[in-house]
Amino acid sequence: MTAGTRVEVRTIIVNGEAVMTAAATLADLVAERGLGGARVATARNGTFVPEKARASTLLFFDDHVEIVSPRHGG
Repeated sequence: MTAGTRVEVRTIIVNGEAVMTAAATLADLVAERGLGGARVATARNGTFVPEKARASTLLFFDDHVEIVSPRHGG
């Protein structure tokens, strides 16, 4: 970030909880939550978002995001 850059903070719903975030994209949000290197599945407003599309998936006020990790075992 450079001096004078405005950071927009928005409230979105992540896994059912209201979260304030400066993340502009779904990829930013995953990284912000410390899951940047983790294997996770994501959805925005009920639509699955593949990993390759996260960087171009913009987040808006009141979006509903799901971030889930795959389960192992049975």
